[in-house]
Formats: sequence, structure tokens, C-alpha cells
Amino acid sequence: MEFYDVVKDRHSVRVFTARPIEEQRIERILEAANAAPSAGDLQAYEIFVLRDKTMLASLAKAAYGQAFIARAQLALVFCTNARRSTVKYGARGERLYAIQDASIAATFAMLAIAAEGLATTWIGAFDDDRVAEVIGNPPGLVPVAIIPIGYPGEDPLPTPRRPLSDIVHEL
Repeated sequence: MEFYDVVKDRHSVRVFTARPIEEQRIERILEAANAAPSAGDLQAYEIFVLRDKTMLASLAKAAYGQAFIARAQLALVFCTNARRSTVKYGARGERLYAIQDASIAATFAMLAIAAEGLATTWIGAFDDDRVAEVIGNPPGLVPVAIIPIGYPGEDPLPTPRRPLSDIVHEL
């Protein structure tokens, strides 16, 4: 798919089919996330891949009952690893750059998911402590986003976007 088609055609999907995802697609998605730019090229994030249905159900509960997460074939949990950024950037690395790094990597993954003909939506509404518990309470890591992945089971209409004239400010 052409890049601008990927951007235009990507929509938040919350209904997934039961069709398994081919491993090479998952690998390409993870490689895309790994290619994301990061502050100082430190990649101050970690990615957890959850495939087990029990873990996906626990993740859905940790995300305030967003049950569709449990129906995905897998989910990626992006976490900050602030220690990687703090070494070079101090408090700003911990407070900001690690969050930016994890967010950019998750966004690259989302674009790759769309390019692979798969579906997802960004999940930011969750209990940090409960998500951390689901992924094994890794010390020093803070969850930033949950990205459930599956083949689309719906084709939602595009949501309206603000016109560029409302959001772009030429100086």
C-alpha cells in the first residue's frame, strides 16, 4: 500500500475476526516499530506481545472492561523504559522523551498494521498498575499504549477531522 493510502485508510477498529495473523506480518509490524525515531536513538521503550487469550482477557479488564481487546488475535503493550533516556537526558528524558519514544514506536506499529491489511485502535484508557501486573510488573517500565491487532471484523466510517485551517498556524 502507498504511504498516503495507509494514512487515509487507517481507522480505529474494535471488531476483529478469528482469523490468525501470519507470523511474517507480526514480524514486519515489530520491525516497523523498531525503526521509529527516538530521542538520542536510545529507544527508551519496550514492547510486550500478548497472544494468550487469558492474558488478553486480563488486559481487557485492566483497560476498564474494553472487552474487544480480548477478541483480538494479539495485543502489543508499549511501555516507557525511562532509565534508557534518563542516562543521557536526565529528568526531561524520564518525564517526556521516554513517553515520546514509546508513542512514536506505537504509531509506526499502527501504520504497519494498516499496511498489512490488519486492524487496530490505540488504547490509552487503562489502569497503569493493572496493565503492569498483566505483563509481569517489569521494574521501571510504565505502560503507555495498548495496541490490539486482528483482521478487521468491521469497516467503520471515517471520523470527521478538523480542517487544516483550524489546526495549522503559519508564523
